[in-house]
Amino acid sequence: MAYRPNITELQKAGINEKDGLYEFVLTLADGTQCRVFYNRFPEWKMTNINRLLTTPCPVCRKDFICKCMDAFAGDINQQIQDRQLIDKALS
Repeated sequence: MAYRPNITELQKAGINEKDGLYEFVLTLADGTQCRVFYNRFPEWKMTNINRLLTTPCPVCRKDFICKCMDAFAGDINQQIQDRQLIDKALS
């Protein structure tokens, strides 16, 4: 069965208003937490995603740094945009 990330929560972690850089921590339905970085200029664009090492990776099951979430960055970004989670996290 293929892994499908499902975002349950998005929280603001840090902001650099001057440069338009934003950092968020998101929680997936399986309990995995990731840190995502966005650039606001000229429009919202995901620049990076990292899995936080709170639980093993749901894809490769490694308990250390891996790049598996990079493969799902497009899907995660689409969920954030479709559900307008950035606006909710910033309000």
